[in-house]
Amino acid sequence: MSARVVVVGSANLDLVVTTPQLPKPGETVLGDDFRTVPGGKGANQAVAAARAGADCDFVGAVGADDFGGLLRDNLVAAGIDVRGLRTVDGPSGVALIAVDGAAENFIVVAPGANAALTALDDADRTAVAAADVLLLQLEVPPSAVTQAAGWARDGGTTVVLNAAPARPLPEELLDRVDVLVVNEHEAAVVAGVFTDEPAALLDALVALVPRAVLTLGARGAAYADRHGTRIEVPAPKVDAVDTTAAGDAFTGALAVALAERGGLCADTAPAVLRWACAAGAACAQRPGASTALPERLTIDALYVATYGADE
Repeated sequence: MSARVVVVGSANLDLVVTTPQLPKPGETVLGDDFRTVPGGKGANQAVAAARAGADCDFVGAVGADDFGGLLRDNLVAAGIDVRGLRTVDGPSGVALIAVDGAAENFIVVAPGANAALTALDDADRTAVAAADVLLLQLEVPPSAVTQAAGWARDGGTTVVLNAAPARPLPEELLDRVDVLVVNEHEAAVVAGVFTDEPAALLDALVALVPRAVLTLGARGAAYADRHGTRIEVPAPKVDAVDTTAAGDAFTGALAVALAERGGLCADTAPAVLRWACAAGAACAQRPGASTALPERLTIDALYVATYGADE
């Protein structure tokens, strides 16, 4: 049986321009290519989970505009159940993204319809209760995130929170999180410990939540829990083209692997993190956001090529 993942999160249309270098404050630079790509951290992670092999439901909001139709169609095309996707008055969310020649990027998000997802309904609660994993981010109002996490905790569904965009988290939400996924910047903000030492960041995170995954970009990822487990795995070495959705590919794949392996602990963490790293690296080899998210066969091939087959 496939892993079942429910994502409560954002859907944005990404307006992407490539440029030789990212502008400094007050500077104008000439770009190269421009494209529009369905995105949003929630929608991206839902597509990532679906392509990685999960049965996936998406709960979110889009606007009553052309962008909203494009975002809904993209989710449906990925095989995602969109009965929890609302259409509200006003514009859909958009993200302005610039990507430079080294595959680095900056992103500015205008939430639009995502800001209307302030509360969930009984149908959403049923979907959350039926899932193996509830996957959350912070691009929709915290009231909906906290509500969904509470329902998951009541129903025995594992709660994975990708705390992005980074902000200090209320205790009510932290108490409902099983696995926190953050990069180094997000970890520092969430934990209030400003250091570049992964070990110190992980120690601070597991004081807040039972399990934490720290993404380290091209260096890989690290895991810690309150039982004293500390694991770090390297990422596959690839020629990166665009890192925009690599973190979403990692998180979506991690949710699938966690569900399939029955949880995240000292025994399962090495394989789960390696598979998620393979997903992130495979994504970085392609341009775009949702268009770059890899299929399961691609993830498996890079996993085996980098780490070897599981024993």
